[in-house]
Amino acid sequence: MTNTMSRRQVIRHEFVEFVPEELADGMLYVSIPYSTAVHKCCCGCGSKVVTPFSPTDWELSFNGKSVSLAPSIGSWSLKCRSHYWITHDQVEWARSWSREEIDAGRARDRRAKERYYPSADDQEVAHEPKKSGNKNKKSTWQRIKGWL
Repeated sequence: MTNTMSRRQVIRHEFVEFVPEELADGMLYVSIPYSTAVHKCCCGCGSKVVTPFSPTDWELSFNGKSVSLAPSIGSWSLKCRSHYWITHDQVEWARSWSREEIDAGRARDRRAKERYYPSADDQEVAHEPKKSGNKNKKSTWQRIKGWL
């Protein structure tokens, strides 16, 4: 469980091309060219947290002064299991999730990725010509010829 005494309430942001190897405490590094943001976990454990931007991962918003990330950041793979939002450079703490909630959230994320990024098999099927269910069905041209 996270130590509430070391929980960060505010985070600064810096737009960078490359994320530095040494991460500063309380700094969210935003790389637009690499569509990602990286920071040390806001609980104070020091773990690296990576939030990639994509239609099925995180979304970054910048209002000219502050940044926000959505959805929340759930560090379920980390020992601390921190859960928080970054909204206008403020860290808003959320409750920890149960194992069942984490599993359900991961399954929901997988389904979202499968819907958004079809597999190679799905793409091949989409490009195959449609087969008629009725082999005796005449084409429009054949029907017109039959009228003449």
